[in-house]
Amino acid sequence: MNIAVGTKNNTKVKAVKAVFHEAHYTIISSDVQPSVSKQPFSDEETLQGAIERATLAVCDQQADVGIGLEGGVFVAQDRTIWLCNWGALVDRDGAVVVAGGARIPLPAEISEQLRRGKELAEVIDEYANRGDVRSNEGAIGILTNGAVDRTTMYTHIVHMLKGQYEHQKKGWRNE
Repeated sequence: MNIAVGTKNNTKVKAVKAVFHEAHYTIISSDVQPSVSKQPFSDEETLQGAIERATLAVCDQQADVGIGLEGGVFVAQDRTIWLCNWGALVDRDGAVVVAGGARIPLPAEISEQLRRGKELAEVIDEYANRGDVRSNEGAIGILTNGAVDRTTMYTHIVHMLKGQYEHQKKGWRNE
């Protein structure tokens, strides 16, 4: 089975490879661009980005399945900004499965910069005083002191996508 991942980001590709590691899976990364902003600012926009990435990847690579993983932020009722992450699996027949991941509040100094229009990737690099955090531990890794990194977080989402998809394909039986 050919699985297209809607990104070239190594942390996301590694997450898909960790879940679809058996020999009968071929993982192809595809550099697709969803229509969402570079910094999705709601659950809805982040989920839309994941679905678009999966859909574009499955079409671009003529794969059996496309997987899209998208990180973003959302504003809670109390006006705090939270990290959010979504994944989508789309097959060539049009079936769509989605799952959400880790959600943690962002520190005020990060939130303030996001409100001014900066991207989390840029802000977290400055906050952590290192480069390309998004391709390594991710904001989640910095903000959890390494307890959870970006690949682990996305791996959890991909497990949920795969499990739901397999459940739907076999059909539900009340036994």
